[in-house]
Amino acid sequence: MRAIQVHECGAAEVLIEANIPVPEARSGQSLVRLRYAGINYTEIYQRSGITKVKLPFTPGSEGVGVIVTSARFPKGTRVAWIGYPGAYADYAVIPDHRLVPIPDDIADETAAAILLQGITAQYLAEDSYHAKTGDIALVHAAAGGVGLLLTQLLVAKGVTVIGTTSTDAKAALARKAGAQQIIHYDQEDVETAVRAEHPDGVHVVYDSVGQATWQVSLSALRRRGTFVLYGHSSGKVAPIDPMLLAQYGSLSLTRPLIGDFISTADELRYRTDRLFGWVRDGTLSLLASRIYELRDVVQAHRDLEARRTSGKLLLRIAN
Repeated sequence: MRAIQVHECGAAEVLIEANIPVPEARSGQSLVRLRYAGINYTEIYQRSGITKVKLPFTPGSEGVGVIVTSARFPKGTRVAWIGYPGAYADYAVIPDHRLVPIPDDIADETAAAILLQGITAQYLAEDSYHAKTGDIALVHAAAGGVGLLLTQLLVAKGVTVIGTTSTDAKAALARKAGAQQIIHYDQEDVETAVRAEHPDGVHVVYDSVGQATWQVSLSALRRRGTFVLYGHSSGKVAPIDPMLLAQYGSLSLTRPLIGDFISTADELRYRTDRLFGWVRDGTLSLLASRIYELRDVVQAHRDLEARRTSGKLLLRIAN
């Protein structure tokens, strides 16, 4: 079978297509024939060595496909999973408790494009910070995969969203998602722009950028605001002195990881049920996505790292 493998950490070029045997499922596992794999910053962290993984490995922590062999699911069942490696390949063996059946009214492409980032948006808005009507939120990278979904979800909850973007095209997408104010972070001072409209600052900042934005994230918050740091696309944030949170107004800081929000099969199913429900009723929609063929995975990683993309990126494994 085809599989993208990493034998040494480095730039996108270390992603090599190989021909390896089809894996065998053991007790408590299922063999899945892949149709789509999600492309996420998680794989960039792993590929580059920021996140340590055992080499060699097949990237891809999010996939959609059909059951080939399983003790739990009938053959041909459409399933999706997140948080388990191996999706950049024709076949993957996945623990049964990680798999979620895809409802008949949800297309494969939709499930692949929304599962990981949609669940992330869900726990960011409902667990990391309990967003409510009247809140004001600053969402960095508002035209990114999580950013577009998070913005839609926050707006549905009655939150005023301020989004940061880098281009007019991305700004238009963020506005379409419901952002009431757009800040071009490469042209404007973010704190000044925030406080021009909201002198007291925002209730919550959602920051997936990290090193380049964490300081302005703190300064944009109002007294007793919450800083939700959930990524570091520009680099890791240096250790923060807790007294800094006091100096900015008794702020709260949280660094959520998705694994802690889907640690059981019941919790995973709860979050996916909410997510699919929002897709059905129109609360969430895919405003932008791009599909690459498996052979183009190197270019896909380059585009994501260079911030040339908006919304969700997918690898098509099979039609």
